[in-house]
Amino acid sequence: MPFLRPGSLAAIPTALALLLGLGALPGVTEAQVTVKATPTIGSTQPENAYDEIARLLGAGLPQEALEKLAPRLQARPRDPQLRFLKGVAQSQSGEAQAAQETFTALTQDYPELPEPYNNLAVLHAGAGHLEQARAALETAIRLSPGYATAQLNLGDVYARLAARAWQRALELEPANPALRPRLQVLQQLPSEAIAR
Repeated sequence: MPFLRPGSLAAIPTALALLLGLGALPGVTEAQVTVKATPTIGSTQPENAYDEIARLLGAGLPQEALEKLAPRLQARPRDPQLRFLKGVAQSQSGEAQAAQETFTALTQDYPELPEPYNNLAVLHAGAGHLEQARAALETAIRLSPGYATAQLNLGDVYARLAARAWQRALELEPANPALRPRLQVLQQLPSEAIAR
């Protein structure tokens, strides 16, 4: 069950925001992506190429998106937008390891972009690696302190870490009256906020 909200790649064209802004809808995978409405930066790829891929991803057709991405990535292997969309498509296809590799490579080649760190955090959290998710989110926030999605996701990770710690404390000290109320508070959060 997804709990983290996927990132945005500010350099992706405006039209993608409408097509990929599905992260909070039921049935949408946790690696879904939202995008900010800003002009294309650092790429000569025509906007319609991104839009076409975005439509496929928005329609839940990640394999078709990957097929469209392949020749474009061959022509422009360093294009961060295409690579980001590839990671989203891989995530939607259930290829978490491949998506993780794609987003990790993006963080290495473009360490100034916070969005790949956020999406890596989503993948780490989905695998139960909360400390890795926390570290990735803290990097995203350090790069972009106003990145609200990463801030929200970090809060969700902290809540899951707290739940783990309090559950362990309860196992060690079942009679402690302070623990059950704390766990109950976390259990009242929306299910998409804290995946169990």
